[in-house]
Amino acid sequence: MKRDFSLLGSHKFDLLVCGGGIYGAWTAYDAALRGLSVAIVEQDDWACTTSSSSSKLIHGGLRYLESYDFKLVKKSLVERQMLLKVAPHRVWPLRFGIPVTTNSPINWLRYKLGLILYDWFAGDTNPTMRHRHLKQVSFTKHFPALDPSILKGGFTYADAQTDDARLVLELISGAMNAGAVAVNFCKMTQVLETNGQATGALINDQLTGSEQEIYARQIVNATGQWITGTEQGHNWCRMTKGIHLIMPTILKDEALLLKAKSDGRVFFMIPWYGRTLLGTTDTDYYDNPTRASVNASDINYLLAAANDYLKTDWTESDIIGRFAGVRVLKQSAASEPSAISRDWELKTTENGVHYSIGGKITSARQDGSHIVDTICSELGVKTPCATQDRPFPWAPQEDFTGWFSSMLQKSIQLGVDAKSATWLIRRHGSRVVEILQNIETNPNLARRITPSVPFIFADLEFCAGTEMVVHLDDLLRRRMPLLILTQLTTHDLQQIATHIADIMNWNAATIDAEIEHCRQQWMLH
Repeated sequence: MKRDFSLLGSHKFDLLVCGGGIYGAWTAYDAALRGLSVAIVEQDDWACTTSSSSSKLIHGGLRYLESYDFKLVKKSLVERQMLLKVAPHRVWPLRFGIPVTTNSPINWLRYKLGLILYDWFAGDTNPTMRHRHLKQVSFTKHFPALDPSILKGGFTYADAQTDDARLVLELISGAMNAGAVAVNFCKMTQVLETNGQATGALINDQLTGSEQEIYARQIVNATGQWITGTEQGHNWCRMTKGIHLIMPTILKDEALLLKAKSDGRVFFMIPWYGRTLLGTTDTDYYDNPTRASVNASDINYLLAAANDYLKTDWTESDIIGRFAGVRVLKQSAASEPSAISRDWELKTTENGVHYSIGGKITSARQDGSHIVDTICSELGVKTPCATQDRPFPWAPQEDFTGWFSSMLQKSIQLGVDAKSATWLIRRHGSRVVEILQNIETNPNLARRITPSVPFIFADLEFCAGTEMVVHLDDLLRRRMPLLILTQLTTHDLQQIATHIADIMNWNAATIDAEIEHCRQQWMLH
């Protein structure tokens, strides 16, 4: 994956996609696979906002059953099942526990009926993916961090987990391999029109300041929260903010779905890279999307909600990392953000530009295919969707279970610890072979970058050299999320930046500037 701004002016494209989040990535990937000439631009880094700020889940959305949004649940569960098969390195099963407590607002029977319906919508006959009921003693053994005095038992059910930013990156890589031109830090500043119809755009290279006219027969705006910057977009969209906290490890390999006692909202505790991901909030947001941040009320809400269930209370001093994201939902008169549907729609304006509104990571592939169907219809192309049941770009060709076991064994033999090896394989899929070859050449690359988080130096170098990294926080927030999983010091950043300086062609002044940017952005000590 190499960034080349000059390629955007090379010829007229069938499709220009603006926005490098999950919807833009799926759209560009599908369109390129169908044979369209595609360009995709992103004004910042790939997955830089909403698509790297999710709960990292590929799920049907059990809570949507309460609002009778059966269509969305079934659609999402069908997608979940497909993604588990075609991307086992990128999407893996994760079981969730639902405690039934002495003061649960929902009784045992309602939970049972809801989970039966959830399993039925998923259509999976694999018994490991179906729900189970556990009595108090057994449930407590599964989740020893919970306060046993309030537990009456509980249920477990299956969904799936991913690394959202790397999911987007893999799709961008796949689009490029299929012929698309993809450039990050490239902003569309103006739509060009001929006789009232969009024929291209003026784009700006955010690194050099140079401008380029790019011509395209069709344009898709998948910029999410940036669509709301116009009166038209404001009428289409409603923004909500969700925050997550990175907390100490209290879970093994299963997550928890819980209800906040203060307002009945669902939130999660999820094992992620050896930490606990706590979230999310859901509040209306009206400010500039770039200013979305975690504030005191967000923290107090999540800690209070969690502490109603925990045996030992968390305090603010336990917080390891935090991040905020802005969701774009379809405009709704619903008073509470959590009551708004997470389904998606496509808007097309008089000049022919298409706008992707709403949606969720789990169902983005299917929605992206509908976008490309629309584009193909406009262009007179009859090629069908190319992503359904298609193995992911970095999926190994061999049987995954056997391949994973082989890669894990080889990684450990090369000196990589088991946890780091597991995450390395999940993060890179078939490309892990190249990383292991680098370790064979230099065994020191098997070392962890920092002891508390399962990332190794070989991973760091590979990402820096091959994944279109421009800035230090591209590498340390989205390619490998060290900035939120551990509290890096300025000294840590100095060591990391110096380690990759030759790969990135950074001099001492650039290193200092990159470190200062990370300090300002992530409030490092």
